[in-house]
Amino acid sequence: QVRVMESGGGSVQAGGSLTLSCVVSGSSFRSGCMAWFRQAPGRPREVVATIWTYNGGTTYDNSVKGRFTISRDGARNLAVRLQMNNLSPEDTAMYSCAAVFKFRACNPTTPFTDWGQGTQVTVSA
Repeated sequence: QVRVMESGGGSVQAGGSLTLSCVVSGSSFRSGCMAWFRQAPGRPREVVATIWTYNGGTTYDNSVKGRFTISRDGARNLAVRLQMNNLSPEDTAMYSCAAVFKFRACNPTTPFTDWGQGTQVTVSA
């Protein structure tokens, strides 16, 4: 059974940084399309960044370009990080990691099938 586990959330002041980690276990695939989503209270869920772990190809939402970086986490096939710099209160949300292993393209419209429980990120002014 596929399991998606996030870690690294927390509280930080505006201008600070946080790193989120996501590890997928239980999959027989050696690569996949993985993504970070976020949802703030009263707002729809939005995709923050995606990465195809096979070649490292990434996409970013315009709101985080230049501040957030999604990357593969070392040598592990299905592990990614989200480095978040220059955080603002508008980045406060529940951040969730998602994965899919059979897909046509890895981008924000990819239908992700496996989800983590999420980790809270709170940025104070």
